[in-house]
Amino acid sequence: MSFENWAAFAAASSILLLIPGPTILLVVSYALGQGWRTALPMAVGVALGDFTAMTLSMLGIGALLAASATVFTVLKVIGAAYLVYLGIKLFRAGGALEATPRHDAVSAARMMGHAWLVTALNPKSITFFVAFLPQFLDRHGNFWTQMMIFEATFLTLAFANAFGYALVASRARNIVRNPKAIRIFNRTGGTLLVGAGIATVAMRSGN
Repeated sequence: MSFENWAAFAAASSILLLIPGPTILLVVSYALGQGWRTALPMAVGVALGDFTAMTLSMLGIGALLAASATVFTVLKVIGAAYLVYLGIKLFRAGGALEATPRHDAVSAARMMGHAWLVTALNPKSITFFVAFLPQFLDRHGNFWTQMMIFEATFLTLAFANAFGYALVASRARNIVRNPKAIRIFNRTGGTLLVGAGIATVAMRSGN
């Protein structure tokens, strides 16, 4: 695996993680209601959930890689198209980020478990990883070594992203609830995602 592949994966993952999905809305809702103390347990729970989803996805990707080079290539193209779709969807999302503050007092262990369940048991997570990860794999490299590197990279980014969202939500509630700020964020992220999808197609066509 080349450094360029890893860097492209890290950049695309960073953008994707910033998109406020069900997991981030849960993190923000706890942080809005209970403050910064939620940051660590929620971030750990999110990372564990992504670890579960990615591990299950790796088994499916490995089977596809072993079964057919053509099927694997088609999956990579679909993954690139999926990035473009997510980018357009995010760009059109506007300024909505609805997260109701959770004032129910729960332990750190329960918050972590809740974050893990929401992240790991969302069927879209496994589907997403199966479509997303193959774009950056070198078919001629060692599959499991690459997957370990990608998984470690993604989990580190996922932890940092959830932790950051919790801190921002607990300390800057007006920003989190400001439609104009969210709209700018969504349009910037959407544009970057579309660019990432186009870049991965161009990168493959040039090889």
